[in-house]
Amino acid sequence: MTFLVTGATGKAGRHVVGHLLREGVRVRALTRDPSRANLPEQVEVVRGDLTDPATLGPALDGVTGVHLLTVGGDDYATLTTGPEIVELVRKAGVRRVALLWNGQVGPVEKAFESSDLEWTRLEAVDFMSNTLGWAEHIRTEGVVREPFADVPGAIVHEADVGAVSARVLVDGGHGGRSYTLTGPETFTARQRLRAIGDALGRDLEFVELTEEQARERWRQAGYGEELIELLANWQGNPPPQSYTVVPTVEEITGRPPRTFATWVAEHAARFRPN
Repeated sequence: MTFLVTGATGKAGRHVVGHLLREGVRVRALTRDPSRANLPEQVEVVRGDLTDPATLGPALDGVTGVHLLTVGGDDYATLTTGPEIVELVRKAGVRRVALLWNGQVGPVEKAFESSDLEWTRLEAVDFMSNTLGWAEHIRTEGVVREPFADVPGAIVHEADVGAVSARVLVDGGHGGRSYTLTGPETFTARQRLRAIGDALGRDLEFVELTEEQARERWRQAGYGEELIELLANWQGNPPPQSYTVVPTVEEITGRPPRTFATWVAEHAARFRPN
């Protein structure tokens, strides 16, 4: 069996690849720039772009299941190519698709929901690895500037997202279901910073931005207005599912979800001064 992983060089994608390899199946990785993939040598890396379905045909040839992103392009905008992707997947004879949503049900999810294909939506509330965006400022200043300092979230380790996706794709039997994926506890941004400081043995400062300051920073970073609106709504006024711990990871993988303390220990070097 061959499984295609889109976004294979991303936060969760690399873990999907790793878990599939441990299952002993063949893995094909889709990327817009194969020269920069840096994936294990046994992975077949192919060029393709989800925003351009015409590039996807060879990548889908002989594939049993697909780990599929629902965003694409340099700005990670919601994909509008859902109907075309569904048709290509159907023609290729793909049996299962794990859809990694981006916080909303968009054109890709809707296209699969209206199809007769076996799809499963994975709703990861927020990746622990998004905390790496703080690393440079922690290393150089010991300060983090973010909005919504005290809004809780049941953040999930990206390796657990990869493990769930691999199980869904290899095992089957999850068609038509949506799974919320969380870690074992909730953390606010301020609490995350405190946990990092404790691990480093440093006093770190949290400076809370206003929402408008955060929006302006995202604009300067090149984010599109659609993504900015999604970030502001999700971080500032999240739905209950984003801060409600659920046992899905353990139910599907057979092991408890990884803690934030575990994640911090794995990445502590990224936050230490050079």
